Amino acid sequence: MSMDDLIDRIIAAIDAVGGTEPAVPMGLQNSQWLRCNTGRAAVDLGETVEIRVVATTLPLPPLVEKLDAAVRPALAGTTWASTALRIHVVDLHADVFDGNSDPDHPPGP
Repeated sequence: MSMDDLIDRIIAAIDAVGGTEPAVPMGLQNSQWLRCNTGRAAVDLGETVEIRVVATTLPLPPLVEKLDAAVRPALAGTTWASTALRIHVVDLHADVFDGNSDPDHPPGP
């Protein structure tokens, strides 16, 4: 499997988890002139596997656990199967603060 194919599988795993989306650098978010999957910018394969996501729901700990459970199978059978997986929640979507995203904590002061 090529690195591009693996990254595509990881992006599909991120997309499959409700409450997350790949974190794409500004300028690539709405670009229509690029013919590639701009979500690929959210994944780095190296000594560790690092993914960057935007959370659209809270709380974060269960969301990160769901991401880990979704991405691990995509890594199975590859060079990165036993590599550390780092999940970086780099931003919170504005909808997180609508008051309905975390039933355990009311919004604001």
